Amino acid sequence: MSDTLLVEPSAQSTAARVLGTMLRSREIAVGAVLVLLVVATTLKSSGFVFSSDGWRNLLVTPALLLILAVGQAVVIMTRNVDLSVGSTLGLTAYLTGKVFIAAPDLPIVVVFLVALAFGGVLGLVNGVLVAYGRVPAMVITLGTLYVYRGIFLSWAGSDRVNASDFPRAFNQLGTQEILSIPVVMIIALLVMAAVGYYLRTARGGRELYAIGSDPDAATLYGLPVVRRVLVAFVLSGALAGLAGVVYAARYGTVSSGAGSGMELQAVGAAVIGGVAIAGGVGTVWGAALGAILLITINRALPMVGISDFWQRAVVGALIIAAIVLDRVLAARQERQLVAARDQARHEAVPTTSGAHA
Repeated sequence: MSDTLLVEPSAQSTAARVLGTMLRSREIAVGAVLVLLVVATTLKSSGFVFSSDGWRNLLVTPALLLILAVGQAVVIMTRNVDLSVGSTLGLTAYLTGKVFIAAPDLPIVVVFLVALAFGGVLGLVNGVLVAYGRVPAMVITLGTLYVYRGIFLSWAGSDRVNASDFPRAFNQLGTQEILSIPVVMIIALLVMAAVGYYLRTARGGRELYAIGSDPDAATLYGLPVVRRVLVAFVLSGALAGLAGVVYAARYGTVSSGAGSGMELQAVGAAVIGGVAIAGGVGTVWGAALGAILLITINRALPMVGISDFWQRAVVGALIIAAIVLDRVLAARQERQLVAARDQARHEAVPTTSGAHA
């Protein structure tokens, strides 16, 4: 009897801790919503998953946004934002077509490297202006959004790159599967895993969190704030360039509208996935789940008869709810820290008095 009484509270406290961790984890919450959405839509229309294209579309459609969201998450963690990624994607996708037209026999790997480098250069422009010019990132990247899009429109005009302009092997990247998983999604997952590993294990990754939590304190502590912010923007630009190549392989046709509006989707995916807009909090896993959730919502709601207006309203409500939740959790954590500090000071007073006595 006594053994039972001793074990049960421990088991209950462990279960409570596990439940509390699950409730505080944005990634688990977003994943649970995603699973419920897929299950509910499948019950309404089995073709959503169990059809010739259902499973494939469920995986391949979010790949582009997932790559953009990972790069966006890294930038947001530093208390910045990159609104130029959609234009970078479109410009790089068109560049990919032009490269293949000029050199049809160029290895696909080289084209990927060219796109990464080109996107990284565009991100470097943003990073230099933000980190060295000390201009708010929203202002800079909003400007480069229009500059890059203007260059794209001037270059492409009414012209477009067609699937016939790409090598057959490149076009097959958009349709190939490995163990029933589309290659483009495998690329996106590898990007997520690599960036996530860097953020968790590398010193530079941890410093990005520190900079986002308190840039002034990070500077006083001696962290290379300027260099890390610069790296974050270069990474975001490079991943947008990678997304441009994936876009070209996925759709086969690149026109001047490619990537338009995707920058806001990338920001929304990161925020919904738990990346705090105030910086210093979040994971690329959460951003990836947010991207998959957004795309799945856009596919699922029409299948259950919900109009386009309400699709956008649901996405907007999710973003607002995520931001409000971040502020509530931040305020709660601040109150707990203040209470813990006050308690520590209160407990220290008798000890100090006794020592003097």
